[in-house]
Formats: sequence, C-alpha cells, structure tokens
Amino acid sequence: MWSLRRCLNTFAQDSLRKWIHHHVRDTIFALSSGHGKCGVAVIRTSGPSSQEALHLLTKWQALPPPRQVKLASILCPKSGELLDRGLVIWFSGPHSFTGEDCCEYHVHGGPAVVSGVLQALGSLEMLRPAEPGEFTKRAFQNGKLDLTEVEGLGDLIHAETEAQRRQALRQMSGELGQVYQRWSRQLMRALAHIEAFIDFSEDDNVEEGVLLAVDEVVEKLQKELEEHLGDNRRGERLRDGVQVVLTGATNAGKSSLLNVISQKPTAIVSAIPGTTRDVVEAALNIGGYPVILSDTAGLRDSEDPIEKEGVRRAKARVGEADVIVAVIDVSDGLLSREAPLAHLQNLFSSLQGDGHRSVVVALNKVDLLSQESIVGIKQLYQESGLPPVCLLSCHTGEGIGNFLRVLRDRLKAM
Repeated sequence: MWSLRRCLNTFAQDSLRKWIHHHVRDTIFALSSGHGKCGVAVIRTSGPSSQEALHLLTKWQALPPPRQVKLASILCPKSGELLDRGLVIWFSGPHSFTGEDCCEYHVHGGPAVVSGVLQALGSLEMLRPAEPGEFTKRAFQNGKLDLTEVEGLGDLIHAETEAQRRQALRQMSGELGQVYQRWSRQLMRALAHIEAFIDFSEDDNVEEGVLLAVDEVVEKLQKELEEHLGDNRRGERLRDGVQVVLTGATNAGKSSLLNVISQKPTAIVSAIPGTTRDVVEAALNIGGYPVILSDTAGLRDSEDPIEKEGVRRAKARVGEADVIVAVIDVSDGLLSREAPLAHLQNLFSSLQGDGHRSVVVALNKVDLLSQESIVGIKQLYQESGLPPVCLLSCHTGEGIGNFLRVLRDRLKAM
C-alpha cells in the first residue's frame, strides 16, 4: 500500500513537473525590435525549447558558443526554404536576460522577412507567441530584475527626453532597489535588537541603551521615508510630463506664447477677447524635460455661459499645475495702476497657493513699450522682492530664449 502511494505521489510530481514545463515554462518568441520597415529586426526566443528551435531553423548540429555572433542561413523548418541570411546569438540560461535559454535572430527588417521568420517559429509545436511584456516578466520571476528595475526598463523604452532617459537608467541600475534593501536591513536589525531586549532584558549582557539606539535608527528612517515620499511626484512628472499652465487675463498673449514655444499654430489667435474657451495642450521637450504646456481661457467676468465654463476649466487646470506661467500684458497700463507693486504681490501669492507650485511671470508685449517704461518695470520688480520676471514679446521673439531658460531652470529644480 505504501509502495502504491509512493508511486502515485511520484506520478503526480512527474505530471506536475511536465505541466509546469509545458504550460508555465513553455518557450516563447516575439519580435523584440520595433514594427515597420527597418534595416535590422531582432526576433527573440526564450525557454527550454530555444535550442531545438535553433537547430530546426539553422540545421546546425551543435550549439554556437554563447554570446558570440554567428552568420546563419535561416530556413523554414517544414520546407527547408531559405528565409534569410542573418546573425544568430545564443544565450545559455541562466546567463541571459530572462534567466532561461535564449536565442536572438538578427534578420533584415523587411516586413516579408520578419513575417516569414515569425511564421516559421510559430509552426513549431513547442513554441508560442509571447504575451506583451512576457520576456520582462520571466526576467523578474527568475530574479534577473526586481520590480523597480522592471519599472525602470519600461520607462527607458518609453523615454522621449534626456531627463526621462537619465531617470530610467538610474532606476534600471538598481539604485532605488538598493535604497529599499538598505531600509529593510536597518528595520530588521532594529527589530532584532528590540526582540533581544525583550527576551534578555533581565540579563546583565543586554545594555539598556539598546532601545535608545533603536529609536535613533527608526527616527532617521522615518525622516528618509518622509523625504522620499514627499518628493512632489518627481518621478511621475518625468514619466508623464510636467504640467505647465499659461494663465492670465484675456488678450494677454497666452495663445501666442503657446504657439511661439511649440513653433506651430497650436492655438487660435485673434484680437477678440475670449477667443480661447477650452484648454489647449501641447506636448513639448524643454531643456530635456517632458512638458505638457496648457493654454487656458482668459480670466474675466462674463455672462456668456460657454466662456464661464472655460474660465472654470482654466482655474481647475491652474490648481493641477506643477508650474504656472502668469502672462501679463504690460502694454495695458501696468505702471499706471493704483499700487502696482501690491497688485503684483497679490497676484504672485494667489498663484503660488500653498508654496509647492512654481510661478513664472511673463510680461508680454514689451515691443509696445518705450525704453523708459521697460526700465520702470524692472525697477518695480526689484523693489517687490518677487522672483525675477521675463520680459518678452511674442510678436518679435524678444526675450523668448531667456523665458525658456528660466522655465528650464524651474523644471530642473523640481
């Protein structure tokens, strides 16, 4: 009876092992390079049948040396027809990206060639097409990447700016994972000291100062965690784009500034106040930082229900902004206002809110001012103690370069 049970257990284990081999660790294949016409396309396999697939597609009797590039005639395994002449690289597990046996086929990037090789791999019973992200999933399951490195890899693939690339590479290098591991080790050590104090506090060998040392470690960790969590969404900003919102009165030149920066007619511009009703966005790269620049409706009281809705949306977008650009028409009597300094200070305070948002003031239409008026405005701001402002003209392009430098510095400081 015992022998029968052991045989059944052995049979069950063998069946489970076979099921895992065929269903959990089956061999996958996919096009790893981008779709479309290109000079070279990379097709990758991963799993225990990668070696057999390589033999069938190349008719090689022996495996090539790992990590060495070999020229091969790639054949249809069914008909023996030549599909392409390309390069093959073999990676023996666990010394591969996924931790499994892997093979890369570097073929010509024409759609017919790529389709032919993929169909040839798909005709093999032991291979199946990979699901999206499955190669990375296997790398994680096999301990080749941790979760932070997986996230960094995804960010690197989708990086469009220098700042996104740098952040993704830092995360892929394991920098963030090392920080988390250090925190984990410190907490485990502190927990061990506390348990030792509880269990052996009556013994002379345990110093009473051990709890004070633990308190210091925990307080330091708490500060580090709070600083890490309070980084004002820096990683999210770099991944999704910094929200920069243009706000100001009607006809201040917000739409013109958006068009000048994006270098195309993104927003409609006219002399009629209230032309912009909805939020108009442009995705830009400013100094290597991804930016979502939003033009909003001019802020004013109106009886028009559509314009009222536009103003409401403008205020809501300002509330979500990471950086606010207050566009002011300096030709509209800024210096002739009653208490202009107090007006500017109130404007800055209202936009800055709780102090977490960065505010840039852009004084537009300086081409319509005399030199004396420009000097007066500069003196006014020097007296105000407010951050430096940007004097510019969307019409002539004067000051646009300086404005972009100021904006880039604000993005860098976030």
